Amino acid sequence: MLDHVFTDAIGALRDAFEGALLERQAFEERFHTDVLLGDMTWETSYGLPGEGLPPRVQADITLTWPTWAQTAYRSWYIGESLDEPPRIDIEIVLRVQRLASAPEPAELLAVLPEMSPAIGHDRLERSGPTVETAYPSDMSSPEYAIEVSYEGSYEVDEATLADGAQLDDHLSAMGGWISSVLVRVGDLKWDFLPPLEDPDADR
Repeated sequence: MLDHVFTDAIGALRDAFEGALLERQAFEERFHTDVLLGDMTWETSYGLPGEGLPPRVQADITLTWPTWAQTAYRSWYIGESLDEPPRIDIEIVLRVQRLASAPEPAELLAVLPEMSPAIGHDRLERSGPTVETAYPSDMSSPEYAIEVSYEGSYEVDEATLADGAQLDDHLSAMGGWISSVLVRVGDLKWDFLPPLEDPDADR
């Protein structure tokens, strides 16, 4: 892995999720660079352990390192003055899927806080819900899903740039918070379809 503040943030967030005993959806992880704009993006998904594939509830996490943030980071790295600290854009989408009937959005919002815990000096803000309806090719019983996202950014101040260990302190709360939110959402009394792949099927 490159020695870069963005990859350090990715590592800190992974440690936070794994420390909270969340299960990474390995085939859902991506790291890519926009060759036109220069933005770097990391995407991954975590769920509660033992739920099968796909899990009933999961968190889709996206971190974005914009081109302007890289410019600011380079200026600091070579000793120039830092007019504005770089920021990492963060989006966390809480997704409930494999639902057998249409969900009631108000029930989901009732168990979700409006803001995330503090991430350094910042917090993520909750958006409104999105409900999906997917029909099979024979137009028989549909499958439903509902999503709510938390969006914001994390300011990487000069103290954190100088001491990357502060990333662990700033991001450590995210693992426990997402784990507790997924548990609360999973406890909602909704009708779920069985997972497509059951981890206990071969036992």
